[in-house]
Amino acid sequence: MRNFKTAIIDIGSNTIRLVLYKYDLKRGMKEIENIKVVARLRNYILPNGKLSDPGILKLQNILATFLEMLHDYGINDVLATATAAIRQAANGQEILEKMKKEIGIEIKLLSEEQEAFYGYFAVVHTIATPSAVTIDMGGGSTEITYFNNKDLVESYSFPFGSVSLKQQFMKSDTLTIEERKQIYQFAKEQFLSLSWLEGLTLPVIGIGGSARNMAKMDQRKKNYPISGIHQYKMTKEDFDIIRLEIAELSFEELKQLDGLSSDRADIIAPVLEVFQALMDVVQSPIFQFSRKGLREGLVIEKILKENPTTFDKYHVLESNVDFLAQEFGKSEEQNEYFVRLCEEVYREFCKHDALQYTDADLAMMLQAAKLFYLGEYIEADAASQHTFYLLSNRSIDGLGHKERVRLALLASYKNKDDFKRYVEPFVEWFTKEELKQIQGIGALLKFAYALDASKRKIVENIEIEQKGQGIMVHIYSRGNALAEKYKVYRQKKHIDRLFPGDVTLHFIEKEG
Repeated sequence: MRNFKTAIIDIGSNTIRLVLYKYDLKRGMKEIENIKVVARLRNYILPNGKLSDPGILKLQNILATFLEMLHDYGINDVLATATAAIRQAANGQEILEKMKKEIGIEIKLLSEEQEAFYGYFAVVHTIATPSAVTIDMGGGSTEITYFNNKDLVESYSFPFGSVSLKQQFMKSDTLTIEERKQIYQFAKEQFLSLSWLEGLTLPVIGIGGSARNMAKMDQRKKNYPISGIHQYKMTKEDFDIIRLEIAELSFEELKQLDGLSSDRADIIAPVLEVFQALMDVVQSPIFQFSRKGLREGLVIEKILKENPTTFDKYHVLESNVDFLAQEFGKSEEQNEYFVRLCEEVYREFCKHDALQYTDADLAMMLQAAKLFYLGEYIEADAASQHTFYLLSNRSIDGLGHKERVRLALLASYKNKDDFKRYVEPFVEWFTKEELKQIQGIGALLKFAYALDASKRKIVENIEIEQKGQGIMVHIYSRGNALAEKYKVYRQKKHIDRLFPGDVTLHFIEKEG
């Protein structure tokens, strides 16, 4: 299976979604369309536990429309899944049979364990965080998992969600102080029933729409300088501030709140009380958001069955950098050579105290090498600018937001002035020492890039020799390195800044 397009229909208690994905062996998995319908099926559950006829008809009409869309998209590979709304309905099996008979779609009913597992599965394959607690709160159920070193340790599904909590505790669309306390206490008691949750002091990773809205609101509040919310982190203090601000707003005010989807205005406040209760039980200092959840878990599982090495939960960043390099036309063979050359340059220069060596810096440098000046794919003359914008504003699985900016600064390094311009919105994110190290590694990347100016892989190795108070850089090539000489001498000033003494370049053409 080198490439394919597939669709997931996700029938939840609050929303029903049709999400289309494409997969390419070289470029990985990408979401290409996401269509959402707020159905609130949980509201159609009758006192006898059955989903009412109007609720069933609503589901049927939505699914029929989705199938028309899939026909227009030309996608035949479809997996329809149902979770709490159908699982908890007394006539759930009848509904599944009716959908198959009336519109020809077979729906897979996920168990509580499966629903929790696929959320966890997506998180560990798209986020670098090694250990955490996840919460995926839908309209009718809440799934909790605990994973350690990327391995699932515990999971549990609670039969309450955003819509059912509203029905149980709220008398109107605006949450009162007393109702807020009741929901918090209820959720805390539920979580305390799981002894394995208490005092883990791990990040809580939120999956789903309400967690997404929380991340967006925090970013707007802080005038966040880059886009994207996958892997975004909030401190518990920042979480509390927003939670309390939301608690004081009326339903009408919430509908107008920037960053909050209007269709979640009536359920966001109770959801945040649940998140808060979980963080208190776990004693979590961090709330993190994952844009990838159940649907992505299903697709990743499908891909791994055919291509077991496509995703590696222990090396999330590395595989995604490779996908990104391929997407922007980077040659695998050329990248392999350039990465080797960059490693040799870094190690040799660190030996002579140009920079302080660390394994982490080397690892990040090598990932940046794979993406160095990928903006050439758009326009060669503005490769640096395009590279920085693309990498800093694009979600890269396995890389937090600060690390993403660091990668963008390295892969786009051109000169000191452009570096200062790029980093200006993020200057508070880094210490002076970090910025100095990033700039130094960027200079080495630019130097190594000049060593491959003709893209002929002509430079075989370099050696640095101490010469009094200065150094001599011996550059060994097979054949005439005319283009490399020109580029390297133009970049020499960046290397000069790394040494207190004089730097001399010496090109040596190997015989044979």
